[in-house]
Amino acid sequence: MSAPTYHHGRLRQALIDAAADAVRERGPEDWSLRDVGRRVGVSHNAAYRHFAHRDDLVVVLSELTMARLVDALHQRLALVKGDDPVLRARRALAETGRGYVDFAISDPHLFRLAFTSTVATEPSPPPERDPYGVLSRVLDGLVEVGYLTPEARQDAELTCWSAVHGFSILCIEGPLRGAGDAERNGALEQVLVAIDRSYAATTGTVIGPDDLRVGA
Repeated sequence: MSAPTYHHGRLRQALIDAAADAVRERGPEDWSLRDVGRRVGVSHNAAYRHFAHRDDLVVVLSELTMARLVDALHQRLALVKGDDPVLRARRALAETGRGYVDFAISDPHLFRLAFTSTVATEPSPPPERDPYGVLSRVLDGLVEVGYLTPEARQDAELTCWSAVHGFSILCIEGPLRGAGDAERNGALEQVLVAIDRSYAATTGTVIGPDDLRVGA
């Protein structure tokens, strides 16, 4: 494999990019800082001047992956439009779930690195790098339009996150990993509809056959 080139003064970024490539090719565990240095074409001593330990790179990759996930969720939420505020809020939650699963499937090894690493990162990431915060704001929107009661809103992030994260893992390394797009998407819709109906039940909202799909 030929070593990637980098401009003078950009070795740190080159190491980060090479580490991301290593994770995507070999998984979240089977790589080292020495491997990353070799990919870039520098000695391990040169790499150590930017990252003293592999864990330092893991932290950076995890934070960057979380930021990319947040961007992906915002892009999905930007597609949610419509005049009905209740339907718009419901679709926002569904799109958040779809965006989360799509991101996990599209970049599974970095996704797993970000969520399974035991390396300590900052306990409260800023909003621009916090997918949990995105979900919180979407859930707050359901309360604002009267679709979800404040009492049921408490800790609703845990329910939603557990559902879509668990589904993502089933798709990456579980029984759904060999499923086709149609089968996987159909199963995900069942999960999202179940969450949607359970929240409607908290306020006694009567829901019709509205499709949670954006643009439906």
